[in-house]
Amino acid sequence: MRYRPAYMGVTHSVNYNRYLLFQKTVLIKLSEMYISNLNLMTDKTEIIDFMKRFSFATIISAKDNFPIATHLPFIVSARNENIVLTSHFAQANEQWKDLENNIVLVIFSEPHAYISPKHYEKELNVPTWNYISIHAYGQATLITQTEDVFDVLANTIDNYESSYMRQWNSLPQDFKSKMIKGIVSFEIVVTDLQAKKKLSQNRTENERRKIINALSNSADTNEKLISDFMKKEL
Repeated sequence: MRYRPAYMGVTHSVNYNRYLLFQKTVLIKLSEMYISNLNLMTDKTEIIDFMKRFSFATIISAKDNFPIATHLPFIVSARNENIVLTSHFAQANEQWKDLENNIVLVIFSEPHAYISPKHYEKELNVPTWNYISIHAYGQATLITQTEDVFDVLANTIDNYESSYMRQWNSLPQDFKSKMIKGIVSFEIVVTDLQAKKKLSQNRTENERRKIINALSNSADTNEKLISDFMKKEL
């Protein structure tokens, strides 16, 4: 899927400069994730649901042409027609210093499974791998207002362990204020969304059913999950 929403709020100079930077970056982008037409995900709701379900993702940025990655939990939300990703770094992790005024990449990819050629009808075949992966590019903005940082934490708690909210609310305010000084919150407005599901769509129905049967009976959680996604494609 190629999701490139109109840039919002370009009326004042700072945002307009960022808009020009984004336009320039898109024009000179040299590569995209390889996705065959058979594996292309086009359902925006399906894509967002996957990102929300497997929300522990990898954020990649570059400094002096050297890629840097951090693994973070993300809150995935919709704002008007945009997809917004929200998270926070440890303040000691200096990757946050290179987020603004650069395009960053966040990769959502969790369930995957080895596919043996023993499930195929013809012997002249080789092993492969099934997986789903979402690449979300966008412009990052640091969240610096104390109240907004607390909102990020509250949303994170509500998303991952809502029952902890009572304990969080009961903690001394000075303790919580000290805690937020150790993090750097940010959000990313997604400007390019590339989504791929490689689930043996090029195989016969009989072959796919054999693969599904094998994976669904596996003790491996990843393989069971891939079998569930494959069932939806039949």
